[in-house]
Amino acid sequence: MSEMRSELEVRAFVEQMAMFLADWGFPRMAARVLMTLMSADEERLTAGELAERLDVSAAAISGAVRYLQQLHLIDRVPVPGSRSDAYEVPRNAWYTAAIVKGGLYKRLADLSDQGVNALDEGGAARERIAEMRDFFLFLDDEVGLLLDRWVAERDERRQARSW
Repeated sequence: MSEMRSELEVRAFVEQMAMFLADWGFPRMAARVLMTLMSADEERLTAGELAERLDVSAAAISGAVRYLQQLHLIDRVPVPGSRSDAYEVPRNAWYTAAIVKGGLYKRLADLSDQGVNALDEGGAARERIAEMRDFFLFLDDEVGLLLDRWVAERDERRQARSW
């Protein structure tokens, strides 16, 4: 038996996910926009459609989509025959965002290395900063491996669902 889409439950989902992500430091409006796009049956939505669905101003949408584009979680696409744009969640958005974020760990390791070189050899501060550097180098290596594993797992899941 197929279930019908419940707009009330979808809205509740969007708000609950937005609150959860906001608790972890993700901007709440950006989370609301992202979850609205992800839960839309349409492939893409305009800023006006997003504002209407979320009952917010166009300015709130503008800041949120800019943030999400920087993370590569959404793409802006032109609307044919119009001067407006629409926004969509690209295929593999989480994977792409993780790769981009993965570069963050390398950058943090490089900056930490500068701190190590600036501090006294054998000092407690240098040891703390060196451990931070090593941790970020470890994360940088592991994220790449983890993402490769995810692609293989995702492909296996898709193949299993297609039978």
